[in-house]
Amino acid sequence: MSILFFFKKLIGFFLEPFGMVSALFALGLYFLYVNKTTRAKKFLLASFSLLFLFSYPPFSNFLVKNLENQYQKYDYKTPIEYIHVLGNGHNTDPLQPISSHLNDTETKRVLEGIIIHKQTPSSKIIFTGYSSETNTTNAKMNAILASALGVSEESMIVNGKPVDTREEAEFTKTIVGENPFVLVTSATHIPRAMMIFRSYGMNPIAAPTNFYKEEFRGYLVKPEARYFFLSTVAVHEYLGMVLAIIRSNI
Repeated sequence: MSILFFFKKLIGFFLEPFGMVSALFALGLYFLYVNKTTRAKKFLLASFSLLFLFSYPPFSNFLVKNLENQYQKYDYKTPIEYIHVLGNGHNTDPLQPISSHLNDTETKRVLEGIIIHKQTPSSKIIFTGYSSETNTTNAKMNAILASALGVSEESMIVNGKPVDTREEAEFTKTIVGENPFVLVTSATHIPRAMMIFRSYGMNPIAAPTNFYKEEFRGYLVKPEARYFFLSTVAVHEYLGMVLAIIRSNI
């Protein structure tokens, strides 16, 4: 992992919900410790307010829906040569079956890629994603699951070097050029991914999967940890889109 990538992740942590809430709470405790009660109350109130807001279902769903409603599901009718499935997360625990090695997000991405591949004659699936903290790349783990589900080795292109969406785009550009191809990723991630791939002069066709949005259930609902997670996913994507816009204008 490069030092630049590490600092990008570190800064991103404090701009996302958990980092914001933790930082405000820590500052509140500090001011309480040094007997600056008024400041302590302000920071502690801010931390609990954000914790409530990001855990509140209507607000979380609002953040998610604004991302997921931007692209429709893939129609499976377009004759296409390449399908790029973006990486996410995995483990290599030998005590777990293949079906459990990929996280839920990545499993849905791989399954969607395989479904499109099965319905598109002569197509190939591109798997990308680095090893993170394991000894096997995410791209390789994706290929193992795809192989177990009947995808031939000749139908897969596997590259475990890219560490983020931008590097994934750079790699796939060398294969597809400006030709249309299917881009498979999470529905929350697809707006940012499409933005990045298009910035390289590419022509991706969106194939979103792993949707989180829900039907509106009213405002009298209690905060839940699941919605804090969904808010975190959404905020991560909004920050990534801002960064992508800044980088494209520099």
